[in-house]
Amino acid sequence: MWAITGIIVVTAAIAMFEVPSLWKKKWIKELGVFSILLLFGTGLSIAISLRVNIPNPLEWITFVYKPLSEALFGLLNSWGGE
Repeated sequence: MWAITGIIVVTAAIAMFEVPSLWKKKWIKELGVFSILLLFGTGLSIAISLRVNIPNPLEWITFVYKPLSEALFGLLNSWGGE
């Protein structure tokens, strides 16, 4: 519980420091991207503090590209004359 409270306090401090300067400069798009990334990072940090199993993105990339890689290596080996 204290970890989640600490994460929220740090997130609020970051937002209080960054948002006013973005707002004064009228950087609305940057403020939107900043907010989305901050919320995403906060959510992941809370999930990690609750010991939620978060999948590794590299596993998904490997799952998608492994069949393509195997097909390409098979094609190149067939051209090599082996």
